Amino acid sequence: MGKVAAKIKVMPNSPELDLDDLEDKLEDSLPEGAKIKGFERDDVAFGLVALLPTVIVPDDAGGTEAVEEAFTEVDGVESVSVENVGRI
Repeated sequence: MGKVAAKIKVMPNSPELDLDDLEDKLEDSLPEGAKIKGFERDDVAFGLVALLPTVIVPDDAGGTEAVEEAFTEVDGVESVSVENVGRI
């Protein structure tokens, strides 16, 4: 059984949102077996900054769908999209 690494773009719903707090909430929301390898930040526009966590999930976990759903439920998240996926 292998693992899959996915870079996921998480857009906050406000430029005033505390991104460190949002990172903690995203980590707390992860389904069992998934973990975050690290975060990047991407300046989008007008002070809005997207978070780009790299998430590691087991290959048999059904891909990134459970992680995407968990991230969507986090307070302060406007949208979630998968940017890149690869096996490791």
